[in-house]
Amino acid sequence: MLDYQKDFISYALECGVLKFGEFQLKSGRTSPYFFNTGLFNTGAQLGKLGQFYAQALIQSGIKPDILYGPAYKGIPLVSATSIAYAQLTGGDIPFAFNRKEAKDHGEGGSLVGAPLQGKVLILDDVITAGTSVRESVDIIKNAHATPAGVLIALDRQEKGQNDVSAISEVEDRFAMPVVAIITLANIIEYLTANAEALNAPLLLDAIKDYQRLYGV
Repeated sequence: MLDYQKDFISYALECGVLKFGEFQLKSGRTSPYFFNTGLFNTGAQLGKLGQFYAQALIQSGIKPDILYGPAYKGIPLVSATSIAYAQLTGGDIPFAFNRKEAKDHGEGGSLVGAPLQGKVLILDDVITAGTSVRESVDIIKNAHATPAGVLIALDRQEKGQNDVSAISEVEDRFAMPVVAIITLANIIEYLTANAEALNAPLLLDAIKDYQRLYGV
């Protein structure tokens, strides 16, 4: 696990974004942990979140021409990440996002920001059913650009409905990589290393049991 990944887990815990307990998921499963990037909800927190996304982008080796954020969660993500990337590297990646409803006045259309062209990296928080990615891929292809990958905050490394993860389905269907800042394996590694400070043994048992049931 890289330093920025450890820092991200620590920061997610500090901000209440990563929580432990019993949480009912949309899938009907009861998860021993929950991750909600919507709780990065101040200027300082969003700025720091953008730095983690930018570090994961740099580490991935992907060289996108533009960042794309699906409305609504993707909008602050592409904004913060493009700013952080410029600060960290001196490079300047343009970004765009979509409107939920097309604008019928002014410049019109459903896209805001730089034109979608070249290799486009999609930014989102997590991938569950992959619906948001499919919609984003359609928008990018309709603009005659190329989807180059997806960058998310957390890979739960969890089976979907077909005994493979939603991330694997996305990678296979669209022939592009999905990169995550952290994975469930990183969380387990972090808890193991900080077990005493976090009173983590019971947490680890619950997460490992869940992983045995639903992990990939």
